[in-house]
Amino acid sequence: MLAGLAAASMDPRERSTEVSMEELAALVETAGGQAVAMLIQSRSAPDPRSFIGDGKVRELKELIAMNDCDLAVFDNELSPSQMRVLGEELGVRVLDRSGLILDIFAQRARTREGQLQVELAQYKYLLPRLTGMWTHLVRQTASGGSSPIGTRGPGETQLETDRRHIRRKIQKLEEELAAVRKVRGTQRRRREKNAMPLAALVGYTNAGKSTLLNCLTGADIPANDRLFDTLDTTTRRFRLDETQEILLSDTVGFIRKLPTHLVEAFKATLEELRYADVLLHVIDISNPEWEEQARVVDELIAQLGAQTTPCLRVYNKCDAYVGILPHGEDVVCISAKSGEGADLLVNKLSSMLDRGKRHVRLRIPYGEAGLVDALNREGAVLSLEYGEENIRAEAIVPPELFGRVKAYIPGYREPREDWEE
Repeated sequence: MLAGLAAASMDPRERSTEVSMEELAALVETAGGQAVAMLIQSRSAPDPRSFIGDGKVRELKELIAMNDCDLAVFDNELSPSQMRVLGEELGVRVLDRSGLILDIFAQRARTREGQLQVELAQYKYLLPRLTGMWTHLVRQTASGGSSPIGTRGPGETQLETDRRHIRRKIQKLEEELAAVRKVRGTQRRRREKNAMPLAALVGYTNAGKSTLLNCLTGADIPANDRLFDTLDTTTRRFRLDETQEILLSDTVGFIRKLPTHLVEAFKATLEELRYADVLLHVIDISNPEWEEQARVVDELIAQLGAQTTPCLRVYNKCDAYVGILPHGEDVVCISAKSGEGADLLVNKLSSMLDRGKRHVRLRIPYGEAGLVDALNREGAVLSLEYGEENIRAEAIVPPELFGRVKAYIPGYREPREDWEE
């Protein structure tokens, strides 16, 4: 059973609409459930006790009994007390949108890092909701007096004990994720040293990011028509042309009303966006809500501190779109499934990442062998061969290094200006 509230006092983006309820139904399906009925309540403000008001709670209870439902999912975020009251009144388990998304994430996470992030988000979500979740949490261990044998303790409720245990778990998980970040930082520095640019695929969930990665790199990543199919970051090497190879990274999809603590927990994965050389913002243009979805993604990119990173907007599923396609310098229209427009995307990406790098073949005298270190440090060495008279090297060099090595390019002549002709 799905329920939502559109209150005048709520932020317009937090209100439930038919579109957000359809998305909630898709989330329920992704989690393995089936949405059988839907109810949207309109009122001036949320009810502090039951969120949707006592009259609507009774109506909801009748609908649940009529449709034989065993779960009620709310499109909005509920407070711990509202969740407890609704659970008691409706007689079924109650979840809000955040809890449902966390459940999907728990099913999907495969790598150790992804599982750590989900576990951390779950504990942060659970901490304020402990009261009333289990009956044993209201017990108190007495500190003396006429208490029964075996119940005397430090005078602390089971709830307080559980809270302390969860806080310890949260601290331990945050330490483990900090260690993951450290490893990522080391890998990133190594990549920067090897002059390997990174392009990160970002976009709304189910926009076609994994399909695009498969289309470009030939990777065999599962790409299904369902929300949050990719949770763990997948990175593949991809050769743009004969001189340039890049890393292409697929990230978790964004969604409206994404729980704040979930964004926080996933920062270890999403921080890659800040260090990317270019973002490929994949937009499902066949979706009637694509403009709103693109705005949600742009806001989350800004929240992660990656708003200054060069961004190429990739409009996907163009073959299913009727109308005038978007156009512009940083815009490309493709169909990741059929491969249409992929060549244009590669060309645009290549020109964005070029940065004036040059592909050179050098003959370096042994007296200048120190240049080989500079090539390894600042450029990308493609081949190296030590001959009798000199060192033969093939490399991609940035403009600042080209000035130092151009003297060792056989037959190289400085280009002449027009006035020198």
